Amino acid sequence: MKVFKFGGSSVANSTNMKKVKDIIVNEIKSNGNDLIVVLSAVFGITNLLFQISENLKNHKGIENEIKTFKDKFSEIIEELLEGNFKKVSIDFLNQIINTIVNVKNESNNITKREEKIIVAQGEIITSFIFHNYLLQEGIDNILVSALDFMKINQEREPDYEYISSMCSQFFKPGNLYITQGYICRDENGQIDNLGRGGSDYTASIIGAVLNAKEIQIWSDVSGIYNNDPRFVQETYTVNYITFEEAAELAYFGAKVLHPSTVLPAQKKSIPVILKNTFNPYSAGTVITNLILSEGFKAVAAKDNITIVQIKSYRMLMAYGFLRKIFEVFEQYKVPVDVITTSEVSVSLTIDDDTKLDDIVQELSSFASVEVIKNNSVIACVGYIPKNKPGYLKRVLDLLDGIPIRMLSYGSSDYSITLVLDSFYKREALNRLNKLFI
Repeated sequence: MKVFKFGGSSVANSTNMKKVKDIIVNEIKSNGNDLIVVLSAVFGITNLLFQISENLKNHKGIENEIKTFKDKFSEIIEELLEGNFKKVSIDFLNQIINTIVNVKNESNNITKREEKIIVAQGEIITSFIFHNYLLQEGIDNILVSALDFMKINQEREPDYEYISSMCSQFFKPGNLYITQGYICRDENGQIDNLGRGGSDYTASIIGAVLNAKEIQIWSDVSGIYNNDPRFVQETYTVNYITFEEAAELAYFGAKVLHPSTVLPAQKKSIPVILKNTFNPYSAGTVITNLILSEGFKAVAAKDNITIVQIKSYRMLMAYGFLRKIFEVFEQYKVPVDVITTSEVSVSLTIDDDTKLDDIVQELSSFASVEVIKNNSVIACVGYIPKNKPGYLKRVLDLLDGIPIRMLSYGSSDYSITLVLDSFYKREALNRLNKLFI
């Protein structure tokens, strides 16, 4: 069995849905009818539903947003479906809209639970329409609600025992299944979700519990690029990469895949293949546990990084100083990306500065604090063993003359991480492209 996930851009309109259908048909012709298709919501719909929730929280009208929602799906239905398939899809769309409006009518203050009900409707209606489109085209398929098998526990982690049990009941070999990404239920059975980008996670979890042959993530990009094509002209798709390398790239800015995607698949050694819906015959990027080559594979960058420099009031760093620092960030639930230490100071980076003022105030009770904004983290990623000399020198030689504010190397065999003023980002990325010559 294989798992194919199609992102929002892949199902953004009727034309794109036809392309997805063609990909599925080609797969069935080539490898048989043994496939689970995970769908995201139509592109832009999740944001629209969040806007509806926000308007309801602030007691604003939602008529314009509801009209946009209805018009978008009505257009897709009109262009894709005929006869009874069209009728049942229009009826279901109206049910979805009633669900959203009834949440509005029943509550003066929209709760998190109600927001999640609203946001889930995008995946639900998208998958229903696509399911009916395939049936209309003579392609037998079974629509399975992710709300019937995808569940998270109190720690908001997948409940693998439950998911595995339910998936084994719902998904049998020899069939084509359609289901939703992103949405799930919590430990109390309430509608919840896996977070932004969670459709990738859904596909990986399903693949892991069913021991799938492979997981394919289809988007509008032909896999992972060796550098950012928005800033660097001569880029190419990386054909093979390890899970560790992919995780580093995803964390530090390569937005092709959700960072959590690699974890369930990696544990089961299931290949994840990144493919382009609009260029389906491109090889894409294959992610596996196999290390096929040594050296740099790709460079990724993440912007809007804030450096927090914390200096102990004592001449030498006191016992427990680091612990006290991390307790502050834990208190405000702000993750730390990069950290470097010296005898009397600690420098670290964060990409969420919404609680920065409170954090600085807490830290200032036992240390002096300096904040430097407008930075970029650049990660040079590949299999670069620490016991092999020369990798760090190559990076630093290429960046000669560019001020580097922080450097992290040696914590793993898969990345060299630099922090610099965002002003130098474009130049740094172009220079680092010579790592691949």
